[in-house]
Amino acid sequence: MEQLELKVPPLVLVIIAVGLMVPLALYLPQSEWLQSAGGWLGTLFIVAGGLVAISGVWAFRRSQTTVNPMSPDTVSELVTSGIYRYTRNPMYLGFLLTLIGASCWLASIYTLIPCVLFVRYMTTFQIKPEERALEQLFPHSFPEYKQQVRRWL
Repeated sequence: MEQLELKVPPLVLVIIAVGLMVPLALYLPQSEWLQSAGGWLGTLFIVAGGLVAISGVWAFRRSQTTVNPMSPDTVSELVTSGIYRYTRNPMYLGFLLTLIGASCWLASIYTLIPCVLFVRYMTTFQIKPEERALEQLFPHSFPEYKQQVRRWL
C-alpha cells in the first residue's frame, strides 16, 4: 500500500469524490429534509470549508513554508499558530467540509459515502506519511504538537 502514499493530490481526490457523489444522488433516493434545507446548509458548509482551507494556506504562506502536499519533506517550518491550534490539517478539513456541503446540495444521504472514503484515504495515504516526514524534520516539536492538537477536529 505504500505505493499509494503521497501519489494523488488532495484536490484531485476532492474532484473524484464529487464525481462519485453525482451518480449516487441521481440514482439513489434523496432525503426530503435535505431537499428543503440542503441549499442553505450546503452553502454554509462550503463557505466554512473554503475559509478553513484558505486560513491553512495563509498560515503556511506567512511562515514561508511549502504548501505542496506531495513533498512534505521540504517543509521549512512547523506551523502551529492560527487555525493550526485547532486542527493539524485545516486544508484537508476544509476540503471535507466542502464535500459535505456538496452532499447537502445533492440532497442524498448516500453522497456522504465519498466523504467517508475521502477521510479514510487522506488519513492513510496522505496525512500519516506527512506526519512521518514531520517527525523526521521536527523530532522534538512535532510529537508534542501532535499530542496537543487533533488530526481532523
